Amino acid sequence: MPKLQRMLPAECLECGNPRHLLGNCLNCGSTDLPQALTDTVVLNLEAGGPSAEAALERLTLHVRAASEAGIRALIVIHGYGSSGAGGKIKWLVRDALENNFFSDRVDEYYFGEDLSAGSAGYHAVIKRRSSLKQHLSQFKIGNAGMTVLLMH
Repeated sequence: MPKLQRMLPAECLECGNPRHLLGNCLNCGSTDLPQALTDTVVLNLEAGGPSAEAALERLTLHVRAASEAGIRALIVIHGYGSSGAGGKIKWLVRDALENNFFSDRVDEYYFGEDLSAGSAGYHAVIKRRSSLKQHLSQFKIGNAGMTVLLMH
């Protein structure tokens, strides 16, 4: 089974090296939009322990870059939180999605707990983006610490 495309989902159009969707190419310094190497990217908003507001800003930048690079799906890891009711990042992401904050770039979204194997949500996601099946199988299906965004 292929490994998740987490770190370098794009290729620099100037030098051909793998690079991130955001920022300059680390090899040649190009600021041009890179070529996507995959149709699905995993974005871990918890990495580095940001505040909820910083995580939402990071998500906003990645949604924009993913859309412009032709990425078709984002698997957003926001964590569940240690409170038992969900963490601040999770609730801020949900609030943004439910209030159409990303509606210009995100076509549909599915919360992880709605993606348990055999569920209507799981089948809807796989029907829209069959390549997500391999990605979702690497997560605990029904994982409340993630959300899947299907891009326009």
